[in-house]
Amino acid sequence: MTRTPVAPDDPRMRDYTKSQITTLLGELHRRGLPHGLLWGSAGTPERTLDGRLLVDFGNAPVSTLLNLLNLLRDLERDEAWRR
Repeated sequence: MTRTPVAPDDPRMRDYTKSQITTLLGELHRRGLPHGLLWGSAGTPERTLDGRLLVDFGNAPVSTLLNLLNLLRDLERDEAWRR
């Protein structure tokens, strides 16, 4: 299944709270670690862009975080089929 990437200007990006993003970052750390993806300093600063919180790994919008998580989830799903 191919997912359509989440666009940075998607109106749903305005609904994420700092707590939710922190939880998503935790999932990114957990899922990314086996693949060598490390974001130890990623966080949720108080900065926003057009009303959307930014994720602090290069001032990325939340959509980037969600798209990375979707890629990792798809990778794990595909790996389960290969076993």
